[in-house]
Amino acid sequence: MTQDTLPLVIEPLALQSIAEEDDLLLVDLSTPHQFSQAHIPGAVFIDYGHIVGMDRPYTGLLPSEQSFEHIINSIGLTPQTRVVAYDEEGGGKAARLIWTLHAMGHERASLLNGGLIAWYRESFPLSNEPVIRHPNPANQHYAVDFSRQPVVADTDYILGKLDDPQLGLLDARSIEEFNGVARYAQRAGHIPGAQHFEWTRALDAEANYRLLSKQTLQPMMDELGLTQDREIIVYCQSHHRSALSYLMLKYLGYEKVRGYPGSWSEWGNRTDTPVAT
Repeated sequence: MTQDTLPLVIEPLALQSIAEEDDLLLVDLSTPHQFSQAHIPGAVFIDYGHIVGMDRPYTGLLPSEQSFEHIINSIGLTPQTRVVAYDEEGGGKAARLIWTLHAMGHERASLLNGGLIAWYRESFPLSNEPVIRHPNPANQHYAVDFSRQPVVADTDYILGKLDDPQLGLLDARSIEEFNGVARYAQRAGHIPGAQHFEWTRALDAEANYRLLSKQTLQPMMDELGLTQDREIIVYCQSHHRSALSYLMLKYLGYEKVRGYPGSWSEWGNRTDTPVAT
């Protein structure tokens, strides 16, 4: 399997067949305890809290370019590296890493379908051995620039597009959050015009939390009016859950998809943003 054929979503069996290749980097975004107990052999650990920024009450922001640059260089990630990310929860944290890599222009990133759950339940090998990182030498430093790729939507961008019929908004939170019954910001509700698609609806629990098939997912999006000809912006409370929604849409072949870092923690805590319930 070459770089040109490495899919956005990779199966455990396919990963096992290429796990020893030099340009492949497995990244584990499970909890520190889970990683110490069992991880995929050779995977490096990244704490999810280190790949998101915070400016209270706003959470789930893009990390600073400097901090993310430090992380990727500390694990030896280069422009040629093929990243396969996974976690223990269904893919939200791993997808957030992939979205962040896309935001800096690094497209060589894949999600392990089913993550650690599928890997473990299907009896692929696990390890609890410490993993030695191989940082990039100074002359191979990989610079981060989050202005390169159009996968990020900020509040002003959304406000300027709310009346655009070509814009679609996908809210990945619970129905209680969407309807304003549950409140985790100063104001409750959703962005006007948003469609509700709770993030775990994309997953098949009976298939070890893999993504549903494209043939199943696309009609679900079409029914909501979130068709492939529109630009889709995904959000949740902090662009953790909706990171999987972003990856789902990219997996389906959507070309115009953006994630909203900060998400409802920003929109619901500002006073200049309209709210629907």
